Amino acid sequence: MWSSPSKRDYSSVAVSGDYSLYDNSKSRRKQSIWRLWNRLSRLQRTIVWLVLLLGTLCAIYIFPTIYRDSEEVDRTSRQKRISDDAFEANNNNVRHPTHGHMADLRKKALEQVQGVMGKWKRKGPRGLNRDPKDIVLDPPLREHNNKELGDNVAPLFQPERDSDREGVGAADGEEAHNRNGFDSRHEKDDRSNQKKNSKSDLGKMIKSGMKELRMDGTHNPFKGPTNERQEAVVGAFKHAWKAYKAYAWGHDELEPISKGFHEWFGVGLTLIDALDTMYIMGLKTEFKEARDWVEMDLNFNKNKDVNLFETTIRVLGGLLSTYHLTADQVFLDRAKELGDRLLPCFNSPSKVPYSDINLATGRAHPPRWGPDSSTAEVTTIQLEFKDLSEATGDPKYAKAVTEVTKHIHGLPKKDGLVPMFINAKSGQFRSGTYTLGARADSYYEYLFKQWIQTGKTDDDLKSDFIEAINGVKKHLLRESEPNKLTYIGELLGGHSFSPKMDHLVCYLPGTLALASHNNVYPNHMELAKKLVRTCAEMYMQMPTGLSPEIVYFNQAPAAKEDIIVKPADRHNLLRPETVESLFYMKRLTGDDKYAEWGWKIFNSFEKYTKLKDGYTSINNVKDPANTRPRNKMESFFLGETLKYFYLLFGDDPLLLPLDKWVFNTEAHPLPIQI
Repeated sequence: MWSSPSKRDYSSVAVSGDYSLYDNSKSRRKQSIWRLWNRLSRLQRTIVWLVLLLGTLCAIYIFPTIYRDSEEVDRTSRQKRISDDAFEANNNNVRHPTHGHMADLRKKALEQVQGVMGKWKRKGPRGLNRDPKDIVLDPPLREHNNKELGDNVAPLFQPERDSDREGVGAADGEEAHNRNGFDSRHEKDDRSNQKKNSKSDLGKMIKSGMKELRMDGTHNPFKGPTNERQEAVVGAFKHAWKAYKAYAWGHDELEPISKGFHEWFGVGLTLIDALDTMYIMGLKTEFKEARDWVEMDLNFNKNKDVNLFETTIRVLGGLLSTYHLTADQVFLDRAKELGDRLLPCFNSPSKVPYSDINLATGRAHPPRWGPDSSTAEVTTIQLEFKDLSEATGDPKYAKAVTEVTKHIHGLPKKDGLVPMFINAKSGQFRSGTYTLGARADSYYEYLFKQWIQTGKTDDDLKSDFIEAINGVKKHLLRESEPNKLTYIGELLGGHSFSPKMDHLVCYLPGTLALASHNNVYPNHMELAKKLVRTCAEMYMQMPTGLSPEIVYFNQAPAAKEDIIVKPADRHNLLRPETVESLFYMKRLTGDDKYAEWGWKIFNSFEKYTKLKDGYTSINNVKDPANTRPRNKMESFFLGETLKYFYLLFGDDPLLLPLDKWVFNTEAHPLPIQI
């Protein structure tokens, strides 16, 4: 047992002085900072450390900014005082002109203007030849473009270039557009500072008496529709554009049913895809609005993955095409910026580009779904990058894609046919299906079109194309039963034939017709005619008059119908390939039946895909009473389908002549290098 402590007596002593003031109150007690710190919990200490760290970082960030701003204010104030003093001194020394003197100046200026205009009327400017009241001053086309394209192209209207604006020298403009990295911190501000003057200048030019622009003094192919069918196509474009502008302006694609938009890459796909379509159709107001957006609001500094192939054919191709049609430097500047951002895709071990890239960081990589790229994706970027080098004078873009072409040329093939997939790291094909449909189609298209673009100088491209078409005839070409429709099937696994044909394959008749026109395959015009008839039948045999995405052809002699459509393949995405081939056939043969077929297809689009707001792809071409709209208007409907309809129904052979222009796979015309 514990005993209680013994009791003791204590005495208290009162001490005089300051200590007598102590009253046992806690308010007077003092504790060291260390003791206070030790009494805090671990969580409280962590919070204090974080607050101190954030405060330090803020101070480090804010102080230099404040210092620079104060220096800028001081510098600006000093400059203002200097300029004010100079202005006051000049005012004291300058003689103000009298009214008589001003009249003399006006008279002298008028005589000079009349003299210049007289020379223009006698000599004729490059691109325009009009009376002074109608004149719109355009910067001349680039010298090599004039040599290549003659007088077939002149700007619809042309704003002054950045380097021509007051206070901006050519060197400054060149430096701004030759940046190699992805830093765009100042781009938005720079464009915003130019916005007011640029828009007002454009407005003045458009309103200054532009009636019918003439390109060689007598003719302008971009003056607008010349017949009722072209007018109907322009009306369809305006209807689609009105809805896009109302509900999806600056975004990738319109969702016409929900009155919203779908964002894929976030770079205004529909707007850029449609630029040259508007210009070709002579839609000045719509084109000006879109042009302003490209200059002021288009932003490629997006922390988002984009597909190299789709971005190249739609955006880079659209910007380059519009630049060549208008000679407007804005479009070339933006094309160059995009080209620089896409170049890291080619930094693979094999030089076969990666399929995807982050536009902001420059990080390129294979697709999310697997290690391989589609063969068509890595071989359908050459026209655009080569044209970018030609337009800018910088060979790095052409060099990157030429290495890819040479690498593919050296790989083993099956009688010129290539598999659907290729690995960017190894640079080798992955064995699989041989097709002229999805994932391989435009490889064959660009073999021939590259040869055309480069002035028919690369014999490897021509020989690869000839070998491939022979391989198609040997392995893929068949006729259906009972009506003997000529079609192109697939080799599954490289050896088993399938009578499956994508609508995408319907580009081939046009390419074959163009090859025959250029004496590559003079006897293949007949094959082109047979194939384009099959593509037209894919529309005509459907209850809606619209083709499904995929069809199968009957091979049994006792079959009643040539075309079979599976339930999963009944959708129509507003695709352009058949209309594209009809345009080539009409242009190169002069046979009006191709325009008649196209007119029926156009009316089917109008009947089954047109909505109150825009157009939509549909899920079922087999049921006119229930097409099941998909709530999406693809960008290529404005960029390709309606453009090819407009060209198909035109009668002007000088409207983008095929010996001067080559169309990329997204229907963007690029000049042939002669």
